[in-house]
Amino acid sequence: MGGSDPGWISAFLDAIAAENAAARNTLLAYGRDLRDASAWLARHGRDFATARQGDIEAYLIACEAAGLSAPTRARRLSALRQLFRFAREEGWRSDDPALRIAGPGRARRLPHSLTEAEALALIEAAGRSGRGAAERLRNRCLLELLYATGMRVSELVGLPVAVARGDPAMILVRGKGGKERLVPLNAPARAALAAWLTERDAAEDRARAETGAAPSRFLFPARGREGHLTRQAFHALLKTLAAAAGIDPAKVAPHRLRHAFATHLLAGGADLRAIQTMLGHADLATTEI
Repeated sequence: MGGSDPGWISAFLDAIAAENAAARNTLLAYGRDLRDASAWLARHGRDFATARQGDIEAYLIACEAAGLSAPTRARRLSALRQLFRFAREEGWRSDDPALRIAGPGRARRLPHSLTEAEALALIEAAGRSGRGAAERLRNRCLLELLYATGMRVSELVGLPVAVARGDPAMILVRGKGGKERLVPLNAPARAALAAWLTERDAAEDRARAETGAAPSRFLFPARGREGHLTRQAFHALLKTLAAAAGIDPAKVAPHRLRHAFATHLLAGGADLRAIQTMLGHADLATTEI
């Protein structure tokens, strides 16, 4: 069928009204749900005729990011499944992009995300917390980078200092399996990185002059076998910062900041596949938000 999404919706609603004697409220609900999906697809350059499975998954994730309940998302998926089944039967499409999508009731429970205000409060607490100016600069840099990039903690604490040289707009991150990816830095993260790098380099110069200590190759050097801040130390720091920010420490964990990064980007209109790349996910299905 040529025609527009409104034509698809109208034909579908007429068919279920005639064949299934669907109640008026059901028809109204399906109409609202399908018009919402159509508008979202249009903003992303798609329509019902061209939408792929990944587009429908991205729409449902956007619904969750907008705060829609699981029953509402399940109803929207049901409406889309019925529409695409109808379109296939009518010969408008040769495939069904909603056929293999699991409903929210069967999905693995996702971590609760921090709000944007809570994430910013953590960053502000990091800038106030520490045994001295150097530690406060380091702590703020850690939090700014984590929230700006969605890096895994292991990627963050193990960053080589070389990636920070030259006020970069993007940094190279080595992820799982040695795979590398470029992630952009926002202005606050770049400012925090520059401030920490200046302090870090000055401290390293002093140590070399006083003790002959060799320079560290890590952005966040530390004494110990690994040579850099450990994941365990960062976990403990995050709990301390949560308390300083007035947030329940039980609610704060590195994966929740990573989740907040993705959720807040998506809510702001970012493309799901771009977020997938920044997170280092090879498969769109892994990017659960």
